[in-house]
Amino acid sequence: MARQILMSGALMALLGVAIGAFGAHGLKTFLSEQMLAAFETGVRYHLIHALGILSAGLSLAYVPIRQFKWAGWAFSLGIVLFSGSLYVMSISGVRGLGIVTPFGGLCFIVGWGLLARGYWKAFPAENTPFSRPDGK
Repeated sequence: MARQILMSGALMALLGVAIGAFGAHGLKTFLSEQMLAAFETGVRYHLIHALGILSAGLSLAYVPIRQFKWAGWAFSLGIVLFSGSLYVMSISGVRGLGIVTPFGGLCFIVGWGLLARGYWKAFPAENTPFSRPDGK
């Protein structure tokens, strides 16, 4: 499962850079200042959470607990809902899609919470951050 989450994170980062470049070079002249700002917000959150997916995948590869797996998928869904709705809304001008955006934000919050819970569970107080929780 770590492989799928790591691949998802890498592909999401790739898409984030490509979409950001498209917005910076291809949309600047076509979008209003407000819609360009919404698009840029989508790209920023997209890239930040692609790194979150990579963090979850690397954590899962090191300590295979379900919180890391679910954090990776929560971040992925958050990117689709949050950033995706901002991309489509800014390009199409359909503001009704803004109702989807908060659900993506909620997925981001859940993902960070799961990542924090996973680290709490993976590294009990008596262990140092560089030792395995099973003592090996």
